[in-house]
Amino acid sequence: MPEKFDLKPDTLAASQGAFWVERHIANTMASAHWHNHVELNLLPAGRMTYLFNGKQEYVEANRLILFWAAIPHQTIEVSDNASLVCIYLPLADFLGLSVDRDIRRSIMQGKFLSNPRIDISDAMAAERWVEDWSGGDPMRRELIVEEVRLRVRRLILDGKAGKEWLSVRSKATSSGPAVRHAETLTDLINEHFAEPLSMSQLAKLAGIHPATANKAFRDVLGISVNEYLTRYRIARAMQLLADTNIAVLNIAYDCGFGSSSRFYEAFKDRTGQTPLAFRRIVGGSDVDE
Repeated sequence: MPEKFDLKPDTLAASQGAFWVERHIANTMASAHWHNHVELNLLPAGRMTYLFNGKQEYVEANRLILFWAAIPHQTIEVSDNASLVCIYLPLADFLGLSVDRDIRRSIMQGKFLSNPRIDISDAMAAERWVEDWSGGDPMRRELIVEEVRLRVRRLILDGKAGKEWLSVRSKATSSGPAVRHAETLTDLINEHFAEPLSMSQLAKLAGIHPATANKAFRDVLGISVNEYLTRYRIARAMQLLADTNIAVLNIAYDCGFGSSSRFYEAFKDRTGQTPLAFRRIVGGSDVDE
């Protein structure tokens, strides 16, 4: 059985795949989590660091960030009383945007997008989105969805123009041995996910004793290496299901699953849908095995 993760009650709608806006005080996460959205974050003040896709990603105040939240992610460092605005954009909405296809694919493959410059208007817009969304007015909520879609398009366009659309990591500061081991292991998973992998093989590639590697991974991410590997493979499969017409069976093998039955079981256990149902929902080509 897959490992289970709890989301905050106020993100229940978001966890079910809906568009959602919320604000909360950010805290370090006890374990990694994931959901099937493209997520935008904005910190009006303070700072925080994610462990995402094998790297520490520094989040600076008033700099909008965006990432594909189906890849397990976790806050590992947060300044005191940091208020965080989160916008959850359903994958189908993201895929429907008129944006650079290569950047879109890169985001779904684990790139972390950060606004190339701080724009104070983002903080003003985020404050309005939170206020209007919490008011519950359907027409205002509809406007928020449209504004967020436009903001994502501009974020990608601005980043592409400045050739700075990948995040800057130089300010990440958490560098204990457990974090370094977790970074190494997740980075190796990202590179070798399509291959047959075991804990002992990963530990050998990382130059770490298996017991040390497994403990470090759980201490930092709160999940097993095998669960992270499975969830990462599913995230990569989602990208292929949504963005290509590759047959499901081929996707299963391309993403490291040994058979279509193992792929279907893992995918449905963690998403509640079959791969074909997911492909239809996000508007991908209706291709059978």
